[in-house]
Amino acid sequence: MKTTLISAAELAALPPDEVLIVDCRKDLADPAKGRRDYLAGHIPGAVYAELDTDLSDLSRQPEGLGRHPLPSAAAFSAVLARWGWRPGLQVVCYDAANGALAAARLWWLLRLAGEYAVAVLDGGYAAWQAAGLPTETAVPQRAATTAALSFDPAQVLLDHTALHATPAPLLLDARAAPRYRGDTEPLDPVAGHVPGALNRPFADNLAADGRFKPATELRHEFLDLLGTRTPAEVVHMCGSGVTACHNLLAMEHAGLAGSRLYAPSWSGWVSDRSRPVATGGA
Repeated sequence: MKTTLISAAELAALPPDEVLIVDCRKDLADPAKGRRDYLAGHIPGAVYAELDTDLSDLSRQPEGLGRHPLPSAAAFSAVLARWGWRPGLQVVCYDAANGALAAARLWWLLRLAGEYAVAVLDGGYAAWQAAGLPTETAVPQRAATTAALSFDPAQVLLDHTALHATPAPLLLDARAAPRYRGDTEPLDPVAGHVPGALNRPFADNLAADGRFKPATELRHEFLDLLGTRTPAEVVHMCGSGVTACHNLLAMEHAGLAGSRLYAPSWSGWVSDRSRPVATGGA
């Protein structure tokens, strides 16, 4: 059972009936591009996950839950059933952003539902292609199943007031440094970061070849950030609760288990303009 990362070679060696492969490619600037890319070519047998409808519930945006509010457990269960998922089946998800959009999101949602046989393809679709492995354009027809999962509320923060608990959690912001500092903000109405949050850009989890850094290196880097804090005191955020999952995945891969996600993230925080905003730093 793979629970964090899997290589292209390892995925290629798995019998097709023992794995559910999910293509999670997404381009925030062109919302339809991910599906177009999937139809143009994907890993054989892969189904497609749409970030906006399968891994989010955009109807909940007015509730201050961010640009990509979490789906309900029932809605997520229905998506898994449509894909032909069953308990214990190994899931492998990939995208074109080395897990950041939105393979790590699917990985985390399954863990939120208590399912740990899920891994992200290290290096994403590019690693599969670089290995010279086959692709296909056919959309697989998988027999639907039934699923009834529930989410563990202890793993996720939905209310900003939880960030002010005593003792306060260590908040790690996965956005690129210019967005964290407030130099630029291409997606949300306010630039900056939550006061007290530290910046850990998700791209820092990756080596030059686009794959995750070795677990020992990631562990050293995150422990430097944590200081005296434990992983259970860490809460991850980003712009909308998607790329933050990349940092959570990196910590789990590094053996630092137990951190959580502030799902509304920056877009949820600034939905109320009375909340404080910090700029600079990092």
